[in-house]
Amino acid sequence: MTGTGDDPFVAAVKPLVDAMGGEMLAPDEAGPDDVVLSWEGVAVVAVRLPQLADSLDHILAALERKQGKPLAELDRRTKQEVVRVLEARGAFSVRHGVETVASALGVSRFTVYNYLNREKQV
Repeated sequence: MTGTGDDPFVAAVKPLVDAMGGEMLAPDEAGPDDVVLSWEGVAVVAVRLPQLADSLDHILAALERKQGKPLAELDRRTKQEVVRVLEARGAFSVRHGVETVASALGVSRFTVYNYLNREKQV
């Protein structure tokens, strides 16, 4: 996005937009599904939200960065914690969410379901 890089409002919301995998656009470039953010009655920036499947990939990449290594290399306990975080963030409501997470963790779908069921029993 150009032209609003020095705007303090844009700078303030950028970490949030980045964290959710969105894209910032000039307000006049906004499409019908974009969210235009205004400050004091003036449209400052438009945000294009990612598709749900893209969001899951973004969340997985962020968790991998946070862990400092590929999710598949985590120990079992940490993988279970990752599944808890993903469940809280709605990862398993996305079509093929379990398969995507299983692939990222280097485990089977059955294992992901076991991690999920284990949480419900605690």
